[in-house]
Amino acid sequence: MGDQKNLILAAILSFLVIGLWETFIIAPQRAEMQRNAEIQAEIARQEGIDGVPVPIGEGGVAAEITALLDRDDALARSQRVTIDAPRVDGSISLTGGRIDDLNLKDYRVTIEEDSPEVTVLSPREAGDAYYALFGWAGGKAVPGPKTEWTLAEGDTLDRGSPVILQWDNGAGLVFRQQYEIDENFLFTVTQSVTNSGAEATTLSPYGVIARHGEPETQGFYLLHEGAIGGFDGITESIDYDDFEDFEMNVAERARLRKFEAEDNGWLGITDKYWMTALIPQTHKPFTGAFKLAGREGAPVFSADVRLPPVSIAPGATETSVIHLFAGAKQADILKMYEKELEAESFYDAIDWGWFFFLTKPFFWVLNTLYKLFGNFGVAIILLTVLVKTIMFPLAYKSYVSMGRMKKLQPQTEKLREKHKDDPQAMQRAMLELYKKEKVNPASGCLPILFQIPVFFALYKVLFVTIEMRHAPFFGWIKDLAAPDPTSMFTLFGLLDWNPPTFLMIGIWPLIMGVTMWLQMQLNPAPPDPIQKKIFAWMPVLFTFLLGSFPAGLVIYWTANNILTIIQQSTIMKSQGAKIELWDNLRGMFSRGKKPES
Repeated sequence: MGDQKNLILAAILSFLVIGLWETFIIAPQRAEMQRNAEIQAEIARQEGIDGVPVPIGEGGVAAEITALLDRDDALARSQRVTIDAPRVDGSISLTGGRIDDLNLKDYRVTIEEDSPEVTVLSPREAGDAYYALFGWAGGKAVPGPKTEWTLAEGDTLDRGSPVILQWDNGAGLVFRQQYEIDENFLFTVTQSVTNSGAEATTLSPYGVIARHGEPETQGFYLLHEGAIGGFDGITESIDYDDFEDFEMNVAERARLRKFEAEDNGWLGITDKYWMTALIPQTHKPFTGAFKLAGREGAPVFSADVRLPPVSIAPGATETSVIHLFAGAKQADILKMYEKELEAESFYDAIDWGWFFFLTKPFFWVLNTLYKLFGNFGVAIILLTVLVKTIMFPLAYKSYVSMGRMKKLQPQTEKLREKHKDDPQAMQRAMLELYKKEKVNPASGCLPILFQIPVFFALYKVLFVTIEMRHAPFFGWIKDLAAPDPTSMFTLFGLLDWNPPTFLMIGIWPLIMGVTMWLQMQLNPAPPDPIQKKIFAWMPVLFTFLLGSFPAGLVIYWTANNILTIIQQSTIMKSQGAKIELWDNLRGMFSRGKKPES
Protein backbone atom coordinates (compact mmCIF):
# COMPACT_ATOMS: atom_id res chain seq x y z
CA MET A 1 0.00 0.00 0.00
CA GLY A 2 2.89 2.35 0.70
CA ASP A 3 4.16 2.13 -2.89
CA GLN A 4 0.66 2.62 -4.22
CA LYS A 5 0.09 5.72 -2.10
CA ASN A 6 3.45 7.17 -3.08
CA LEU A 7 2.62 6.61 -6.73
CA ILE A 8 -0.77 8.27 -6.36
CA LEU A 9 0.80 11.20 -4.54
CA ALA A 10 3.38 11.49 -7.32
CA ALA A 11 0.58 11.56 -9.87
CA ILE A 12 -1.25 14.24 -7.87
CA LEU A 13 1.87 16.38 -7.69
CA SER A 14 2.49 15.92 -11.43
CA PHE A 15 -1.00 17.07 -12.33
CA LEU A 16 -0.79 19.88 -9.78
CA VAL A 17 2.47 21.14 -11.28
CA ILE A 18 0.94 21.08 -14.78
CA GLY A 19 -2.15 22.92 -13.60
CA LEU A 20 -0.17 25.56 -11.72
CA TRP A 21 2.20 25.93 -14.66
CA GLU A 22 -0.73 26.39 -17.03
CA THR A 23 -2.47 28.92 -14.77
CA PHE A 24 0.38 31.01 -13.41
CA ILE A 25 3.15 30.64 -16.01
CA ILE A 26 1.69 29.83 -19.42
CA ALA A 27 -1.36 32.10 -19.28
CA PRO A 28 0.62 35.22 -18.19
CA GLN A 29 3.28 34.47 -20.82
CA ARG A 30 0.63 34.27 -23.50
CA ALA A 31 -0.77 37.62 -22.44
CA GLU A 32 2.69 39.17 -22.33
CA MET A 33 3.57 37.78 -25.77
CA GLN A 34 0.37 39.20 -27.17
CA ARG A 35 1.17 42.62 -25.71
CA ASN A 36 4.72 42.47 -27.11
CA ALA A 37 3.42 41.43 -30.51
CA GLU A 38 1.05 44.40 -30.56
CA ILE A 39 3.85 46.79 -29.53
CA GLN A 40 6.21 45.39 -32.18
CA ALA A 41 3.52 45.58 -34.83
CA GLU A 42 2.93 49.24 -34.00
CA ILE A 43 6.67 50.00 -34.12
CA ALA A 44 6.91 48.20 -37.46
CA ARG A 45 3.96 50.16 -38.83
CA GLN A 46 5.67 53.43 -37.93
CA GLU A 47 9.18 52.56 -39.07
CA GLY A 48 8.75 49.93 -41.79
CA ILE A 49 10.74 46.70 -41.88
CA ASP A 50 13.88 45.58 -43.63
CA GLY A 51 14.86 42.15 -44.78
CA VAL A 52 13.64 39.79 -47.46
CA PRO A 53 14.81 36.18 -47.71
CA VAL A 54 17.76 35.60 -49.98
CA PRO A 55 18.10 32.33 -51.92
CA ILE A 56 20.91 30.17 -50.65
CA GLY A 57 24.25 31.15 -52.06
CA GLU A 58 24.44 34.42 -53.93
CA GLY A 59 22.06 36.99 -52.48
CA GLY A 60 19.79 37.02 -55.52
CA VAL A 61 16.88 38.83 -53.85
CA ALA A 62 17.42 42.45 -52.85
CA ALA A 63 16.35 43.89 -49.52
CA GLU A 64 13.47 46.34 -49.57
CA ILE A 65 11.81 48.70 -47.12
CA THR A 66 8.04 48.90 -47.24
CA ALA A 67 5.66 50.62 -44.87
CA LEU A 68 3.16 48.12 -43.55
CA LEU A 69 -0.42 48.37 -44.73
CA ASP A 70 -3.83 47.01 -43.92
CA ARG A 71 -4.27 43.56 -45.48
CA ASP A 72 -6.85 44.72 -48.05
CA ASP A 73 -4.69 47.71 -49.02
CA ALA A 74 -1.65 45.45 -49.30
CA LEU A 75 -3.52 43.08 -51.61
CA ALA A 76 -4.62 46.00 -53.78
CA ARG A 77 -1.03 47.14 -54.44
CA SER A 78 -0.42 44.49 -57.09
CA GLN A 79 -2.26 42.78 -59.92
CA ARG A 80 -3.43 39.33 -58.89
CA VAL A 81 -4.52 35.95 -60.16
CA THR A 82 -7.45 34.48 -58.25
CA ILE A 83 -7.20 31.17 -56.38
CA ASP A 84 -10.52 29.40 -55.96
CA ALA A 85 -9.85 25.71 -55.28
CA PRO A 86 -11.95 23.12 -53.41
CA ARG A 87 -10.43 23.84 -49.99
CA VAL A 88 -8.56 27.15 -50.35
CA ASP A 89 -9.12 30.58 -51.83
CA GLY A 90 -6.97 33.68 -52.25
CA SER A 91 -4.68 35.02 -54.94
CA ILE A 92 -1.18 35.08 -56.44
CA SER A 93 0.60 38.41 -56.83
CA LEU A 94 2.02 39.15 -60.26
CA THR A 95 4.66 41.19 -58.44
CA GLY A 96 7.30 38.59 -57.68
CA GLY A 97 4.93 35.73 -58.51
CA ARG A 98 4.31 35.32 -54.78
CA ILE A 99 1.67 33.00 -53.33
CA ASP A 100 0.85 35.45 -50.57
CA ASP A 101 -2.91 35.38 -50.08
CA LEU A 102 -4.39 32.11 -48.92
CA ASN A 103 -7.41 31.24 -46.79
CA LEU A 104 -8.78 27.85 -45.74
CA LYS A 105 -12.42 27.32 -46.68
CA ASP A 106 -13.04 24.51 -44.18
CA TYR A 107 -11.65 26.23 -41.08
CA ARG A 108 -12.93 29.24 -39.17
CA VAL A 109 -11.16 31.43 -36.64
CA THR A 110 -13.76 30.65 -33.94
CA ILE A 111 -16.64 28.22 -33.56
CA GLU A 112 -19.14 30.87 -34.64
CA GLU A 113 -20.70 30.12 -38.03
CA ASP A 114 -20.09 33.64 -39.34
CA SER A 115 -16.46 33.63 -38.18
CA PRO A 116 -13.95 34.47 -40.97
CA GLU A 117 -11.89 31.80 -42.68
CA VAL A 118 -8.48 31.00 -41.27
CA THR A 119 -5.79 32.93 -43.13
CA VAL A 120 -2.51 31.11 -43.74
CA LEU A 121 -0.57 33.43 -46.10
CA SER A 122 -0.49 37.23 -46.24
CA PRO A 123 1.16 39.77 -48.59
CA ARG A 124 4.61 41.29 -48.13
CA GLU A 125 3.29 44.76 -47.27
CA ALA A 126 0.99 43.48 -44.49
CA GLY A 127 1.99 43.33 -40.84
CA ASP A 128 1.78 39.54 -40.68
CA ALA A 129 3.52 38.90 -44.01
CA TYR A 130 3.85 35.20 -44.79
CA TYR A 131 4.33 34.00 -48.34
CA ALA A 132 6.09 31.67 -50.79
CA LEU A 133 8.00 32.64 -53.91
CA PHE A 134 9.99 30.77 -56.54
CA GLY A 135 12.72 31.68 -59.00
CA TRP A 136 16.19 31.08 -60.39
CA ALA A 137 19.51 32.17 -58.91
CA GLY A 138 22.95 32.42 -60.49
CA GLY A 139 22.54 35.08 -63.16
CA LYS A 140 22.15 38.84 -63.19
CA ALA A 141 18.95 39.09 -65.22
CA VAL A 142 16.79 36.69 -63.22
CA PRO A 143 13.34 37.33 -61.76
CA GLY A 144 13.22 38.70 -58.22
CA PRO A 145 10.68 39.82 -55.61
CA LYS A 146 9.88 43.01 -57.57
CA THR A 147 9.61 41.39 -60.98
CA GLU A 148 6.30 42.12 -62.71
CA TRP A 149 5.12 38.89 -64.28
CA THR A 150 2.44 38.71 -66.95
CA LEU A 151 -0.42 36.23 -67.01
CA ALA A 152 0.24 33.96 -69.99
CA GLU A 153 -2.45 31.29 -69.53
CA GLY A 154 -5.51 30.77 -67.32
CA ASP A 155 -7.39 33.24 -65.21
CA THR A 156 -8.30 31.40 -61.97
CA LEU A 157 -6.22 28.73 -60.25
CA ASP A 158 -8.38 25.73 -59.44
CA ARG A 159 -8.07 21.98 -59.41
CA GLY A 160 -7.50 20.96 -63.03
CA SER A 161 -7.16 24.62 -64.12
CA PRO A 162 -3.52 25.77 -63.86
CA VAL A 163 -2.27 29.29 -64.47
CA ILE A 164 1.02 30.27 -66.10
CA LEU A 165 3.03 33.44 -65.48
CA GLN A 166 5.74 34.62 -67.86
CA TRP A 167 8.62 37.09 -67.79
CA ASP A 168 11.13 37.95 -70.53
CA ASN A 169 14.38 39.37 -69.21
CA GLY A 170 15.15 41.02 -72.56
CA ALA A 171 18.51 39.26 -72.71
CA GLY A 172 17.50 36.00 -74.33
CA LEU A 173 15.88 34.22 -71.39
CA VAL A 174 12.14 33.65 -71.02
CA PHE A 175 10.96 32.45 -67.59
CA ARG A 176 7.63 30.71 -67.03
CA GLN A 177 6.00 29.55 -63.81
CA GLN A 178 3.07 27.15 -63.95
CA TYR A 179 0.95 26.90 -60.80
CA GLU A 180 -1.29 23.90 -60.15
CA ILE A 181 -3.30 22.90 -57.10
CA ASP A 182 -4.95 19.65 -56.05
CA GLU A 183 -8.20 19.08 -54.17
CA ASN A 184 -6.52 19.79 -50.81
CA PHE A 185 -3.55 21.99 -49.93
CA LEU A 186 -0.79 21.08 -52.39
CA PHE A 187 0.53 23.52 -54.99
CA THR A 188 2.81 22.26 -57.75
CA VAL A 189 5.06 24.97 -59.16
CA THR A 190 6.78 24.04 -62.43
CA GLN A 191 9.44 26.57 -63.40
CA SER A 192 10.98 26.68 -66.84
CA VAL A 193 13.65 28.75 -68.59
CA THR A 194 13.95 28.96 -72.36
CA ASN A 195 17.28 30.20 -73.72
CA SER A 196 16.88 32.03 -77.04
CA GLY A 197 20.31 33.64 -76.77
CA ALA A 198 23.60 32.65 -78.32
CA GLU A 199 25.36 31.44 -75.16
CA ALA A 200 24.62 28.83 -72.57
CA THR A 201 23.73 29.96 -69.06
CA THR A 202 23.72 28.18 -65.71
CA LEU A 203 20.99 28.80 -63.16
CA SER A 204 19.73 27.15 -59.98
CA PRO A 205 16.00 26.86 -59.23
CA TYR A 206 14.87 27.74 -55.72
CA GLY A 207 11.81 28.09 -53.54
CA VAL A 208 11.42 30.27 -50.45
CA ILE A 209 8.89 30.45 -47.64
CA ALA A 210 9.21 33.69 -45.68
CA ARG A 211 7.50 34.79 -42.48
CA HIS A 212 7.90 38.33 -41.17
CA GLY A 213 7.78 38.75 -37.42
CA GLU A 214 7.72 36.06 -34.76
CA PRO A 215 4.19 34.73 -34.29
CA GLU A 216 2.63 34.01 -30.93
CA THR A 217 3.16 30.33 -30.16
CA GLN A 218 0.74 28.24 -28.15
CA GLY A 219 2.40 25.00 -27.18
CA PHE A 220 5.49 25.88 -25.12
CA TYR A 221 6.56 22.59 -23.53
CA LEU A 222 3.75 20.61 -25.19
CA LEU A 223 4.13 21.52 -28.83
CA HIS A 224 6.73 22.53 -31.39
CA GLU A 225 6.11 25.62 -33.51
CA GLY A 226 8.73 27.06 -35.82
CA ALA A 227 10.98 25.58 -38.49
CA ILE A 228 10.54 21.93 -39.37
CA GLY A 229 11.89 19.62 -42.03
CA GLY A 230 12.80 16.10 -43.01
CA PHE A 231 16.05 15.29 -44.81
CA ASP A 232 16.53 11.72 -46.03
CA GLY A 233 14.28 10.52 -43.21
CA ILE A 234 15.81 12.63 -40.43
CA THR A 235 13.39 15.13 -38.91
CA GLU A 236 14.60 18.55 -37.73
CA SER A 237 12.56 20.84 -35.46
CA ILE A 238 13.87 24.32 -34.61
CA ASP A 239 12.08 26.81 -32.36
CA TYR A 240 11.97 30.48 -33.33
CA ASP A 241 14.27 31.40 -30.43
CA ASP A 242 16.91 28.97 -31.68
CA PHE A 243 17.35 30.89 -34.95
CA GLU A 244 19.50 33.36 -32.98
CA ASP A 245 22.06 30.58 -32.49
CA PHE A 246 22.62 30.13 -36.24
CA GLU A 247 25.96 31.13 -37.70
CA MET A 248 25.94 34.60 -39.25
CA ASN A 249 26.44 34.66 -43.03
CA VAL A 250 27.61 38.15 -43.97
CA ALA A 251 27.10 37.68 -47.70
CA GLU A 252 23.45 36.82 -47.23
CA ARG A 253 22.89 39.23 -44.34
CA ALA A 254 21.28 36.44 -42.34
CA ARG A 255 21.84 33.79 -39.73
CA LEU A 256 21.85 30.50 -41.56
CA ARG A 257 21.71 26.76 -41.00
CA LYS A 258 22.04 24.52 -44.06
CA PHE A 259 20.98 20.93 -44.64
CA GLU A 260 21.96 18.66 -47.49
CA ALA A 261 19.47 16.10 -48.81
CA GLU A 262 20.74 13.36 -51.11
CA ASP A 263 17.49 11.71 -52.18
CA ASN A 264 14.38 13.34 -50.72
CA GLY A 265 13.27 15.85 -48.17
CA TRP A 266 11.07 18.78 -47.27
CA LEU A 267 11.21 21.83 -45.04
CA GLY A 268 8.95 24.62 -43.91
CA ILE A 269 7.37 26.52 -41.04
CA THR A 270 4.74 25.01 -38.79
CA ASP A 271 2.12 26.39 -36.43
CA LYS A 272 -0.01 24.34 -34.09
CA TYR A 273 -2.58 23.45 -36.75
CA TRP A 274 -1.24 24.98 -39.99
CA MET A 275 1.96 24.55 -41.97
CA THR A 276 3.76 25.65 -45.09
CA ALA A 277 6.39 23.33 -46.55
CA LEU A 278 8.50 23.04 -49.69
CA ILE A 279 8.85 19.55 -51.15
CA PRO A 280 11.34 19.37 -54.04
CA GLN A 281 11.05 16.80 -56.78
CA THR A 282 11.86 13.35 -55.38
CA HIS A 283 15.16 11.56 -55.97
CA LYS A 284 17.07 14.78 -56.65
CA PRO A 285 19.59 16.25 -54.23
CA PHE A 286 19.00 19.73 -52.88
CA THR A 287 20.27 22.16 -50.28
CA GLY A 288 17.83 23.32 -47.66
CA ALA A 289 18.28 26.16 -45.20
CA PHE A 290 16.53 27.88 -42.32
CA LYS A 291 17.42 31.56 -42.05
CA LEU A 292 16.87 34.58 -39.86
CA ALA A 293 17.16 37.95 -41.58
CA GLY A 294 15.81 41.45 -40.94
CA ARG A 295 16.69 43.81 -38.15
CA GLU A 296 16.05 43.70 -34.41
CA GLY A 297 12.35 43.90 -33.65
CA ALA A 298 11.40 42.91 -37.20
CA PRO A 299 12.79 39.42 -37.86
CA VAL A 300 12.22 37.54 -41.10
CA PHE A 301 12.22 33.74 -40.75
CA SER A 302 12.56 31.69 -43.90
CA ALA A 303 12.83 28.14 -45.18
CA ASP A 304 14.72 27.90 -48.48
CA VAL A 305 15.25 25.16 -51.02
CA ARG A 306 17.97 25.34 -53.66
CA LEU A 307 18.28 22.66 -56.34
CA PRO A 308 21.52 21.86 -58.20
CA PRO A 309 22.44 24.26 -61.03
CA VAL A 310 21.38 23.38 -64.56
CA SER A 311 23.04 24.45 -67.79
CA ILE A 312 20.63 25.85 -70.39
CA ALA A 313 22.05 25.60 -73.87
CA PRO A 314 21.00 28.00 -76.65
CA GLY A 315 17.58 26.98 -77.95
CA ALA A 316 16.99 24.67 -74.96
CA THR A 317 14.42 24.74 -72.17
CA GLU A 318 15.02 23.45 -68.65
CA THR A 319 12.32 22.83 -66.06
CA SER A 320 12.18 22.32 -62.30
CA VAL A 321 9.35 21.18 -60.02
CA ILE A 322 8.84 22.16 -56.38
CA HIS A 323 5.69 21.37 -54.41
CA LEU A 324 4.29 23.75 -51.83
CA PHE A 325 2.07 22.51 -49.02
CA ALA A 326 0.10 25.34 -47.44
CA GLY A 327 -2.81 24.40 -45.25
CA ALA A 328 -4.10 22.36 -42.33
CA LYS A 329 -2.05 19.56 -40.77
CA GLN A 330 -4.79 17.01 -41.32
CA ALA A 331 -3.34 13.62 -40.45
CA ASP A 332 -4.67 11.58 -43.37
CA ILE A 333 -3.69 14.34 -45.83
CA LEU A 334 -0.11 14.47 -44.51
CA LYS A 335 0.08 10.68 -44.66
CA MET A 336 -1.14 10.71 -48.25
CA TYR A 337 1.44 13.29 -49.34
CA GLU A 338 4.18 11.43 -47.50
CA LYS A 339 3.40 8.38 -49.62
CA GLU A 340 2.66 10.05 -52.95
CA LEU A 341 5.60 12.48 -52.88
CA GLU A 342 7.94 10.10 -51.01
CA ALA A 343 8.43 12.84 -48.42
CA GLU A 344 9.70 10.77 -45.52
CA SER A 345 8.47 11.79 -42.05
CA PHE A 346 5.98 14.33 -43.47
CA TYR A 347 3.33 12.76 -41.23
CA ASP A 348 5.52 13.70 -38.26
CA ALA A 349 4.93 17.37 -38.95
CA ILE A 350 2.24 16.74 -36.33
CA ASP A 351 4.07 16.86 -33.01
CA TRP A 352 3.15 13.43 -31.63
CA GLY A 353 5.50 13.88 -28.68
CA TRP A 354 7.54 11.46 -26.57
CA PHE A 355 4.58 9.11 -26.22
CA PHE A 356 4.23 8.80 -30.01
CA PHE A 357 3.87 5.04 -29.59
CA LEU A 358 0.61 5.84 -27.77
CA THR A 359 -0.50 9.10 -29.39
CA LYS A 360 -0.39 7.75 -32.94
CA PRO A 361 -2.50 4.63 -32.29
CA PHE A 362 -4.82 6.60 -29.98
CA PHE A 363 -5.46 9.11 -32.71
CA TRP A 364 -5.99 6.37 -35.29
CA VAL A 365 -8.58 4.70 -33.03
CA LEU A 366 -10.30 8.00 -32.26
CA ASN A 367 -10.39 9.01 -35.92
CA THR A 368 -11.72 5.59 -36.96
CA LEU A 369 -14.45 5.71 -34.30
CA TYR A 370 -15.30 9.26 -35.35
CA LYS A 371 -15.78 8.14 -38.94
CA LEU A 372 -18.14 5.42 -37.68
CA PHE A 373 -20.17 7.48 -35.19
CA GLY A 374 -19.67 11.07 -36.34
CA ASN A 375 -18.79 12.50 -32.91
CA PHE A 376 -15.34 12.76 -31.34
CA GLY A 377 -16.84 12.89 -27.83
CA VAL A 378 -18.49 9.54 -28.42
CA ALA A 379 -15.19 8.30 -29.87
CA ILE A 380 -13.37 9.37 -26.68
CA ILE A 381 -15.86 7.45 -24.51
CA LEU A 382 -15.55 4.36 -26.71
CA LEU A 383 -11.75 4.65 -26.57
CA THR A 384 -12.06 4.67 -22.78
CA VAL A 385 -14.11 1.48 -22.94
CA LEU A 386 -11.51 -0.08 -25.25
CA VAL A 387 -8.61 0.85 -22.95
CA LYS A 388 -10.48 -0.50 -19.90
CA THR A 389 -11.21 -3.72 -21.79
CA ILE A 390 -7.57 -4.19 -22.75
CA MET A 391 -6.50 -3.45 -19.19
CA PHE A 392 -9.16 -5.67 -17.61
CA PRO A 393 -6.87 -8.66 -16.79
CA LEU A 394 -4.48 -6.33 -14.97
CA ALA A 395 -7.33 -4.42 -13.35
CA TYR A 396 -8.97 -7.66 -12.27
CA LYS A 397 -5.90 -8.70 -10.30
CA SER A 398 -5.65 -5.24 -8.80
CA TYR A 399 -9.30 -5.06 -7.75
CA VAL A 400 -9.21 -8.61 -6.38
CA SER A 401 -6.25 -7.57 -4.25
CA MET A 402 -8.10 -4.42 -3.13
CA GLY A 403 -11.18 -6.46 -2.30
CA ARG A 404 -9.17 -8.87 -0.17
CA MET A 405 -7.39 -6.00 1.54
CA LYS A 406 -10.69 -4.30 2.27
CA LYS A 407 -11.99 -7.59 3.67
CA LEU A 408 -8.88 -7.80 5.85
CA GLN A 409 -9.23 -4.24 7.08
CA PRO A 410 -10.65 -5.20 10.53
CA GLN A 411 -7.63 -7.48 11.10
CA THR A 412 -5.14 -4.88 9.94
CA GLU A 413 -6.71 -2.34 12.28
CA LYS A 414 -6.24 -4.75 15.19
CA LEU A 415 -2.59 -5.27 14.23
CA ARG A 416 -2.00 -1.54 14.08
CA GLU A 417 -3.56 -1.11 17.50
CA LYS A 418 -1.60 -4.03 18.90
CA HIS A 419 1.77 -2.83 17.58
CA LYS A 420 1.18 0.91 17.61
CA ASP A 421 4.36 1.46 19.62
CA ASP A 422 6.54 -0.84 17.48
CA PRO A 423 6.35 0.07 13.76
CA GLN A 424 8.76 -2.70 12.71
CA ALA A 425 6.74 -5.36 14.50
CA MET A 426 3.57 -3.98 12.94
CA GLN A 427 5.12 -4.15 9.48
CA ARG A 428 6.26 -7.76 10.01
CA ALA A 429 2.79 -8.74 11.25
CA MET A 430 1.14 -7.04 8.27
CA LEU A 431 3.44 -8.81 5.82
CA GLU A 432 2.71 -12.16 7.42
CA LEU A 433 -1.01 -11.49 7.21
CA TYR A 434 -0.77 -10.51 3.52
CA LYS A 435 1.34 -13.59 2.80
CA LYS A 436 -1.10 -15.85 4.59
CA GLU A 437 -4.11 -14.39 2.76
CA LYS A 438 -2.20 -14.22 -0.58
CA VAL A 439 -2.64 -10.47 -0.93
CA ASN A 440 -0.17 -8.26 -2.83
CA PRO A 441 -0.53 -4.62 -1.70
CA ALA A 442 1.58 -3.35 -4.62
CA SER A 443 -0.71 -4.84 -7.29
CA GLY A 444 -3.18 -1.98 -6.87
CA CYS A 445 -0.73 0.52 -8.34
CA LEU A 446 -0.46 -1.12 -11.77
CA PRO A 447 -3.66 0.32 -13.31
CA ILE A 448 -2.74 3.76 -11.96
CA LEU A 449 0.77 3.41 -13.38
CA PHE A 450 -0.69 2.70 -16.82
CA GLN A 451 -3.27 5.51 -16.61
CA ILE A 452 -0.62 8.23 -16.31
CA PRO A 453 0.90 7.79 -19.83
CA VAL A 454 -2.59 7.19 -21.23
CA PHE A 455 -3.72 10.49 -19.70
CA PHE A 456 -0.81 12.45 -21.12
CA ALA A 457 -1.02 10.74 -24.53
CA LEU A 458 -4.70 11.59 -24.86
CA TYR A 459 -4.00 15.14 -23.71
CA LYS A 460 -1.39 15.40 -26.45
CA VAL A 461 -3.80 14.09 -29.10
CA LEU A 462 -6.49 16.56 -28.04
CA PHE A 463 -3.98 19.40 -27.99
CA VAL A 464 -2.12 18.93 -31.29
CA THR A 465 -4.47 17.30 -33.82
CA ILE A 466 -6.57 19.62 -35.93
CA GLU A 467 -9.28 16.98 -36.17
CA MET A 468 -10.11 17.77 -32.53
CA ARG A 469 -10.19 21.54 -33.15
CA HIS A 470 -13.75 22.87 -32.86
CA ALA A 471 -15.05 19.29 -32.65
CA PRO A 472 -18.39 19.39 -30.78
CA PHE A 473 -19.80 16.87 -28.32
CA PHE A 474 -23.38 17.39 -27.11
CA GLY A 475 -25.08 20.31 -25.43
CA TRP A 476 -22.83 23.16 -24.39
CA ILE A 477 -19.56 21.46 -25.42
CA LYS A 478 -18.86 22.98 -28.83
CA ASP A 479 -15.09 22.35 -28.85
CA LEU A 480 -13.59 19.24 -27.27
CA ALA A 481 -10.09 20.73 -27.52
CA ALA A 482 -11.11 23.71 -25.33
CA PRO A 483 -12.11 23.76 -21.63
CA ASP A 484 -15.74 23.40 -20.58
CA PRO A 485 -17.05 26.96 -21.16
CA THR A 486 -19.42 26.91 -18.16
CA SER A 487 -18.44 27.85 -14.62
CA MET A 488 -20.07 27.25 -11.27
CA PHE A 489 -18.77 30.67 -10.20
CA THR A 490 -20.96 32.36 -12.80
CA LEU A 491 -23.87 30.09 -11.84
CA PHE A 492 -23.33 28.45 -15.24
CA GLY A 493 -23.96 31.62 -17.20
CA LEU A 494 -26.46 33.45 -15.02
CA LEU A 495 -23.85 35.95 -13.79
CA ASP A 496 -22.21 38.17 -16.39
CA TRP A 497 -18.50 38.15 -15.47
CA ASN A 498 -15.33 36.35 -16.49
CA PRO A 499 -13.73 34.51 -13.56
CA PRO A 500 -9.99 33.75 -13.57
CA THR A 501 -8.85 30.54 -15.22
CA PHE A 502 -8.61 28.50 -12.02
CA LEU A 503 -12.26 29.28 -11.23
CA MET A 504 -13.57 28.03 -14.58
CA ILE A 505 -15.08 24.91 -13.04
CA GLY A 506 -17.67 23.75 -15.53
CA ILE A 507 -20.31 21.07 -15.42
CA TRP A 508 -18.12 18.29 -16.80
CA PRO A 509 -15.26 18.93 -14.30
CA LEU A 510 -17.85 18.79 -11.51
CA ILE A 511 -19.19 15.47 -12.83
CA MET A 512 -15.62 14.23 -13.02
CA GLY A 513 -14.97 15.29 -9.41
CA VAL A 514 -18.09 13.50 -8.14
CA THR A 515 -17.27 10.27 -9.99
CA MET A 516 -13.71 10.44 -8.71
CA TRP A 517 -14.97 10.78 -5.14
CA LEU A 518 -17.30 7.80 -5.63
CA GLN A 519 -14.50 5.71 -7.06
CA MET A 520 -12.16 6.52 -4.18
CA GLN A 521 -14.74 5.37 -1.64
CA LEU A 522 -14.20 1.84 -2.95
CA ASN A 523 -10.51 1.81 -1.98
CA PRO A 524 -9.26 0.71 1.42
CA ALA A 525 -8.90 3.72 3.71
CA PRO A 526 -5.28 4.76 4.27
CA PRO A 527 -4.15 4.21 7.87
CA ASP A 528 -2.22 7.45 8.13
CA PRO A 529 -4.49 10.42 9.12
CA ILE A 530 -2.55 12.88 6.95
CA GLN A 531 -2.79 10.61 3.90
CA LYS A 532 -6.48 10.15 4.65
CA LYS A 533 -7.01 13.92 4.51
CA ILE A 534 -5.01 14.22 1.31
CA PHE A 535 -7.05 11.48 -0.33
CA ALA A 536 -10.27 13.10 0.87
CA TRP A 537 -9.33 16.38 -0.86
CA MET A 538 -8.09 14.74 -4.07
CA PRO A 539 -11.43 14.97 -5.94
CA VAL A 540 -11.65 18.69 -5.12
CA LEU A 541 -8.06 19.24 -6.22
CA PHE A 542 -8.57 17.40 -9.49
CA THR A 543 -11.84 19.23 -10.15
CA PHE A 544 -10.05 22.59 -10.04
CA LEU A 545 -7.00 21.21 -11.85
CA LEU A 546 -8.90 19.71 -14.78
CA GLY A 547 -11.29 22.65 -15.04
CA SER A 548 -8.86 24.39 -17.43
CA PHE A 549 -8.03 21.23 -19.39
CA PRO A 550 -9.68 20.32 -22.71
CA ALA A 551 -13.25 19.14 -22.27
CA GLY A 552 -12.45 15.95 -24.19
CA LEU A 553 -9.88 15.00 -21.56
CA VAL A 554 -12.34 15.63 -18.73
CA ILE A 555 -14.94 13.49 -20.52
CA TYR A 556 -12.36 10.71 -20.85
CA TRP A 557 -11.49 10.92 -17.13
CA THR A 558 -15.17 10.89 -16.17
CA ALA A 559 -15.94 7.88 -18.35
CA ASN A 560 -12.88 6.13 -16.93
CA ASN A 561 -14.09 6.80 -13.36
CA ILE A 562 -17.57 5.42 -14.09
CA LEU A 563 -16.20 2.26 -15.72
CA THR A 564 -13.75 1.83 -12.83
CA ILE A 565 -16.59 2.10 -10.29
CA ILE A 566 -18.55 -0.61 -12.13
CA GLN A 567 -15.56 -2.93 -12.54
CA GLN A 568 -14.09 -2.41 -9.09
CA SER A 569 -17.32 -2.72 -7.11
CA THR A 570 -18.36 -5.86 -9.03
CA ILE A 571 -15.00 -7.59 -8.58
CA MET A 572 -14.58 -6.58 -4.93
CA LYS A 573 -18.09 -7.76 -4.13
CA SER A 574 -17.26 -11.13 -5.69
CA GLN A 575 -14.37 -11.38 -3.20
CA GLY A 576 -16.72 -10.90 -0.25
CA ALA A 577 -15.63 -7.33 0.48
CA LYS A 578 -18.31 -5.08 1.89
CA ILE A 579 -18.95 -2.03 -0.32
CA GLU A 580 -19.74 0.72 2.17
CA LEU A 581 -20.18 3.18 -0.69
CA TRP A 582 -23.59 1.87 -1.62
CA ASP A 583 -24.69 1.59 2.02
CA ASN A 584 -23.55 5.17 2.63
CA LEU A 585 -25.39 6.44 -0.44
CA ARG A 586 -28.54 4.55 0.50
CA GLY A 587 -28.26 6.00 3.98
CA MET A 588 -27.85 9.52 2.62
CA PHE A 589 -30.96 9.20 0.45
CA SER A 590 -33.00 7.41 3.12
CA ARG A 591 -32.30 10.21 5.61
CA GLY A 592 -33.76 12.65 3.15
CA LYS A 593 -37.06 10.74 2.86
CA LYS A 594 -40.13 11.62 4.90
CA PRO A 595 -41.28 8.88 7.29
CA GLU A 596 -44.26 6.93 6.11
CA SER A 597 -47.55 7.69 7.93
